[in-house]
Amino acid sequence: MTKSKQPALPPYFNLDPAKAATKLPDPIGTSRFAKAATFCAKGREDLARRGYAPDGEKRLRRFSIWEITKYLIPVAPAHLRRVLKANPDLPQGEGEAGSKWFTLEEVLTLRRHFAAEGVSTKEYLPYRPENLPAKVVAVANFKGGVGKTSTAAHLAMSAALDGYKVLVIDLDSQGSMTSILGGRVADEWQTVFPLIAKDYARAVQEENRVRAAAGQPEIPLDETLQEALRTQPQDVIQKTHWPNIDLIGAQLNLYWAEFQIPVWRMGLRSWPLWDGLTNFLQDEAVLNDYDIVFLDTPPALGYLTINALAAADILLVPLGASFLEFDSTGRFFDMLYTTFASIEDGENAAQRAAGLPELKFEWDVVRAIITRFDASQQTDMANVIQAYFGDFMNAYRQDYTALVGQAGEQVNGIYEADYRDFNRDTYVRGRETFDRTYAEFKEVLIGCWWRDAQMGGQADG
Repeated sequence: MTKSKQPALPPYFNLDPAKAATKLPDPIGTSRFAKAATFCAKGREDLARRGYAPDGEKRLRRFSIWEITKYLIPVAPAHLRRVLKANPDLPQGEGEAGSKWFTLEEVLTLRRHFAAEGVSTKEYLPYRPENLPAKVVAVANFKGGVGKTSTAAHLAMSAALDGYKVLVIDLDSQGSMTSILGGRVADEWQTVFPLIAKDYARAVQEENRVRAAAGQPEIPLDETLQEALRTQPQDVIQKTHWPNIDLIGAQLNLYWAEFQIPVWRMGLRSWPLWDGLTNFLQDEAVLNDYDIVFLDTPPALGYLTINALAAADILLVPLGASFLEFDSTGRFFDMLYTTFASIEDGENAAQRAAGLPELKFEWDVVRAIITRFDASQQTDMANVIQAYFGDFMNAYRQDYTALVGQAGEQVNGIYEADYRDFNRDTYVRGRETFDRTYAEFKEVLIGCWWRDAQMGGQADG
């Protein structure tokens, strides 16, 4: 009679403490973190280069006639070829007649040509009212890993392909958005840090004028603040490999702003610390130079995120279809209420006493977007989230596809991926995931602009 085989014990039973101790390294000192950081920096650079050209620069690929006529300009391929033949001064692309490829700059030129010469019923250029400023879009949630940067990057790229001029501002000191867009940021002086410092410095100058008139001692402007006053938009805004996407990048030193902003506020209690980014965008005429400004925020409700939320017209909140992300997002909304209601209450007592208009934070639209959605496992949870968030929710749930994963390995957005590297159906399905998200966002965007134009008594653009 054979013995029955005993079931294997779980791997956490019968571990030998002495043997476990032999596997431990020597105690870790702080210098080891520096070594690990150096290794990671080298690895990050090597991995980032996967999406770069051999000379170390990021370049946007060309677009085929198939892509242009399917996704970018609403004309038939044969008609586009006829127009190119009849207008030799237009960009002719590279390659043979049946397989021509165009840069995005050339596509934008073709857009303008069709807008001027084509039928009026087709949308060759996206809707944009004249004499209205850019719309500012913050992508935020204080839970990490919910797809904030991916959502912001792909919406920026979608808008650029649609013909809009876009500014992306990276407010996360991890700098992931900056890496995606190939940005180079040497130090905090090429981030939003000097812009917020400049806003504080201007507030100090205004306070000092009042103090000087009253014979009171002035608040000193240190070297940092004096340098910040000289900062101009062109000092921090850099071009990217996308012809119609510009960037204000981020790097690790940007995190210092989270410590410095409250120090400045203590030095001048009347300084509205939440308005630094808003004032930069408005006072420096940045909103006149772009159509859309995307703000990619850090995974925390710190001072930089508060600046982003205060500057935003539209707030997008990505989350996954899980209980933990639903729970965290609910707490995020609760903290938004607590934070901004507290600012309103604190400021409005003084505003009322001075007979001034009360401060009121408002957003055109707030939308939660379900990302990385797996319909086979998450539909029930997504339906629950939809039911509770109601009109805060995007109707479309953004699927996770093979194209998203493969493009991410190359530190590229899916719109930067060459469809010839994929099965055609895989490319079309993967692209549709973000195209549908963009379509819903664009409907919100143009609706906000149209409403603004009507309220302002302006004609459609």
